[in-house]
Amino acid sequence: MRVFVTGGTGFIGKAVVEELIGKGHSVLALTRSEKGAKLLANLGADVYHGNLGDLESLRKGAAASEGVIHCAFRNTVQDFTVAEFEAACQEERQAIEAIGNALVGSNKPLVITSGTMLLPPGRLGTEDEHDPNPRSPIAMARGPSEILALSFASKGVRVSILRIPPVNYGEGDEGFVPMMIDAARKNRKSIYMGDGLNRWPATHVQDTARAYRLALEKAPAGSTLHGVAEQGVPLKDIAEAIGERLSVPVESKEWEDMKAHFGWLANIVALDNYISSQKTQALLDWKPKQRPLLSYIKEDI
Repeated sequence: MRVFVTGGTGFIGKAVVEELIGKGHSVLALTRSEKGAKLLANLGADVYHGNLGDLESLRKGAAASEGVIHCAFRNTVQDFTVAEFEAACQEERQAIEAIGNALVGSNKPLVITSGTMLLPPGRLGTEDEHDPNPRSPIAMARGPSEILALSFASKGVRVSILRIPPVNYGEGDEGFVPMMIDAARKNRKSIYMGDGLNRWPATHVQDTARAYRLALEKAPAGSTLHGVAEQGVPLKDIAEAIGERLSVPVESKEWEDMKAHFGWLANIVALDNYISSQKTQALLDWKPKQRPLLSYIKEDI
């Protein structure tokens, strides 16, 4: 299949490109820079110059392909304001609309990226849930992107949503766990909040990439999927694995100490996100294969 991929130079997108090419698909990958073009060409992808704000280039890229995987999102893993995130979500919806309209009536597959942190905390979140956490302005900003994407299922597009966890780990990861490690190294201690029983779902990036490919190949129109290998790793366990890796003490802290230690990341480290992927694994025959997060922290980071 000829697949148009956005976000192919990112940590997850790069793994998706490699997975697709490794399984016999050809990739047309969007990039806005010469550096990105070189990276994608070295992976074996055909380069398509454009950016998320160039809606005509998105329409043309989608129309020229047999399927689309949309990984790109303007926000990066760093300090950001709610207003900046809302603007990124608005740009995302414009991109989804442009790509979706290019595929109307074709029955071509379109895989749209979302996140498991959209769902409310404190209970097991499933693929059948669609209401974003009303207490999170970030979740409320992202939720309309899912609604828009799924609306194309009734317009002849085999669209699916793949929610990915806050922790996608593997070589090249610069996300939340490496940030926790950096903070522990800097402060000479690894910390968690309160009893540390709040949880993060986690998936190795190679397993995430397989979930994207299988969604492209198999997911029925209107599917909501969870690319989650481990449904909830307690933050205390993550902090202890980091402490073991760095040979630093592990301590429980309260909110003010969390902010001093982590900065803006404290807001994320305090969250509980407990997520099932049972339906996804059955639907796609997706079985995560890579080593679990704690083992990776202790041995590979």
